[in-house]
Amino acid sequence: MSSVPVAVVTGSNKGIGLAIVRALCKQFPGDVYLTCRDPGRGQAAVAQLQQEGLRPLFHQLDIDDLQSIRALRDFLKEKYGGLNVLVNNAGIAFKVHDTAPFAVQAEVTLKTNFFGTRNVCTELLPLMKPYGRVVNVSSMVSSSALRGCSQELQQKFRSDTITEEELVHLMTKFVEDTKKNIHEKEGWPNTAYGVSKIGVTVLSRIQARLLNEQRRGDHILLNACCPGWVRTDMAGPKATKSPEEGAETPVYLALLPSGADAPHGQFVSDKTVRPW
Repeated sequence: MSSVPVAVVTGSNKGIGLAIVRALCKQFPGDVYLTCRDPGRGQAAVAQLQQEGLRPLFHQLDIDDLQSIRALRDFLKEKYGGLNVLVNNAGIAFKVHDTAPFAVQAEVTLKTNFFGTRNVCTELLPLMKPYGRVVNVSSMVSSSALRGCSQELQQKFRSDTITEEELVHLMTKFVEDTKKNIHEKEGWPNTAYGVSKIGVTVLSRIQARLLNEQRRGDHILLNACCPGWVRTDMAGPKATKSPEEGAETPVYLALLPSGADAPHGQFVSDKTVRPW
């Protein structure tokens, strides 16, 4: 078993994920795994970084596939005995002009962005070593979507006592409400991506609370963050930040020094804790 520290970045063959891997290869004192669904694209991204003189490693990971998540879990457990840094970057967004029905967009978007991310956390958080760092890439859209929710939903999503089960129930209800075309009547905003990222931000708050309760002595820090509006396939060419600039806050949170006890359980943008 290797005693080398290890970092994993999900959905990292392009865009912000690739920029995070590039930065970690330069700054993290250990092995850095670039992961994505398609091994061909993953290997091509690794080759690209190798040409830059960096040494990322590749492991296949499809966050929509529980077997794929568990294969990575078993690999990390066997080879490294755990995990030091986890960046949950993988996510999808429908284009503004996509003609897919809203209910389809809601189901597909939440399946990956919320439920997939949650499955990765369920399987990999128990592997986090003391002083580990977990970064869940959310979005500022989660804040604006939260403001678009009914007062009742806002209260639930801001609650310091909401449980993971209650959050899962709410995310499931959103998808069901879109299928019945009653989501707006039920107090939801008209953005599937926004609701999925509310889920990621609230999940992060819950997970941080559980780490405090169950593993306080391990000094693990877990946060959600917004990379900003970044020029990627997802956001398009008009966005204001380069992928490298988008990677800055996730990398900052991934490399918080071992003596740090904050931020933890926060929503961070431009390296600054934002109110939720």
